[in-house]
Amino acid sequence: MNSKWIGVIALVVTLGAGAIFQFGGLNASPEEAEIAAIDSTALEQEKQVFLYGINVTGLNIVEGTVSKNQTLGSILTPFNVSYQIIDEIAKKSKDIFDVRWIAANKKFTILQSADSPAAKFFIYEPNPAEYVVFNLDSMEIYKAEKPAIYRKREVGGLIENSLYVDMDRQQVSLTIINKFADLFGWSVDFQGLQKGDQFKVVYEEKIIDDEVVGVSGIELAYFEHKGKPYHAIPFEQNGEMNFFDQEGNSLKKAFLRDPLEYTRISSRYNLKRFHPVQKRYKPHLGTDYAARTGTEIRTVGDGTVIEAKYSAANGNYVKIKHNGTYTTQYLHMSKIGKGIKSGTRVSQGQVIGYVGSTGLATGPHLCFRFWKNGKQEDWLNEEIPPSEPISAANRMAFEAKKAESMRLLAAIGTSGEKKLVAETLPQIQKSSE
Repeated sequence: MNSKWIGVIALVVTLGAGAIFQFGGLNASPEEAEIAAIDSTALEQEKQVFLYGINVTGLNIVEGTVSKNQTLGSILTPFNVSYQIIDEIAKKSKDIFDVRWIAANKKFTILQSADSPAAKFFIYEPNPAEYVVFNLDSMEIYKAEKPAIYRKREVGGLIENSLYVDMDRQQVSLTIINKFADLFGWSVDFQGLQKGDQFKVVYEEKIIDDEVVGVSGIELAYFEHKGKPYHAIPFEQNGEMNFFDQEGNSLKKAFLRDPLEYTRISSRYNLKRFHPVQKRYKPHLGTDYAARTGTEIRTVGDGTVIEAKYSAANGNYVKIKHNGTYTTQYLHMSKIGKGIKSGTRVSQGQVIGYVGSTGLATGPHLCFRFWKNGKQEDWLNEEIPPSEPISAANRMAFEAKKAESMRLLAAIGTSGEKKLVAETLPQIQKSSE
């Protein structure tokens, strides 16, 4: 601020905003005096410091990390907080954040008055995106979100090893890799990729404190396998946003391609397989997916559970009837999902159990079985009809969206990525949810 405005502010304080005065040859009207007063307020506000939405000007700030087996009490008692207050806030906070869930290696902050060792605020960060404020004076407790930056990512690359390895190398999140595999699952055999296959994907990242804490769904995607292009173009039809290929056919099917998120097929449907446990040749009428114990198993489609129990051969298993044509079964679970029992209605993608090695299994995996019109079939060779294609009424609008999408995809190289301008959206607010 220059000396002219400093002089104006000083005289406003002395004479009042309504006075007309002269300083250094400058005549100041009431309007000018009002501007000066506003400028003075802004200057004072600039001097204030805020942290977690709290004015911490003049307060001592102590930051720490929760140690193993440390509790709210052991954190606060060294800061002159009585057991009575600790007990009171622990009871009061249960509906907002249960303090029993305070965990090791999580960040916390203590705010103290400069003239008193007693803590005034305790702030705990249960995850990188949120924090919980405990006002130890007023006993007010609330949860809020940190300010976030949203950045659009456009990533392209070549397959050298596998979809997971090559996308992960470019720091694409596992969530996006799984969504990508689901999107093209019925078009591309991700178990049989070739070097030189291409991928391109556009999505949005949520960033807090320079750390990616979340991602949106895929906005646009492309895969090229053995020289054949596959596009995933977003378009809203009948009030629902779905992805379509370049011909306008829907990529959405009645079933997900795999009952596990992106994984490895360890054994296929085989009428003459040698059974590893029974040591004899017998038909293997399912598809085995290798995965760690505890990996979530999801139903490939909507349906009704008709069996959820244990048998000596199948171990823990779930069988689902989808309609009059299709039935699926999921074997060798370590445990069946909560609430999954005969008669339960399930939705596509819902978790119904967890990978294990119960029954006749040599190690953790999922044996997935598929029936069509009462006969077990090879799931990997099944042709599942797609959802409704682009209608004639929407064809012109789709072609315009397709042209725009093609231009965006053409601009994405396969040797790196392009990061679009980030947008900062402050989200600090009190919340008791």
